[in-house]
Amino acid sequence: MAMTVHGHAYFLCPHEFRFRSMHTGMTQTESVRESDLAFSLAGLAFMFSASILLQILACAIYSNWWPMLSALMYVLVPMPCLFFGGGNTHFLMSRDGGGWIDAAKFLTGASAVGSIAIPIILKHAHMIETGAMLIELVSFFIFICTVMCFHQASLDDDW
Repeated sequence: MAMTVHGHAYFLCPHEFRFRSMHTGMTQTESVRESDLAFSLAGLAFMFSASILLQILACAIYSNWWPMLSALMYVLVPMPCLFFGGGNTHFLMSRDGGGWIDAAKFLTGASAVGSIAIPIILKHAHMIETGAMLIELVSFFIFICTVMCFHQASLDDDW
């Protein structure tokens, strides 16, 4: 049985009781799942881009590039996961131990604390303005939200 909706032809598979698109061959639920995945990836990319933009704005607005020092930590935060965790973030929430796993957890935590500490130390040393420090901290908060969203999304099997 065929049906046309918004210019796309669909037909009902009687043995599956789902609509299949004649254009892509995907079921409607597969299409929705794929669009959710694309939406999630676009959201993560937007959040990461906003974090980097705030990082650059904290430097450019105040004509002082010392806050870019904390951007180095953005590079260092995922490195323990890549080197010791096999590229995934599942080990960070587990209680499993071991030499390399514990080292990865320690290095991830130290680099995350360093990301917060660097702008505060620079402000305390009067090397950056208060506004630059606040923009840096907001940038870090957005970056951490991005990482947490990625971690939650990577727990799903659809990735």
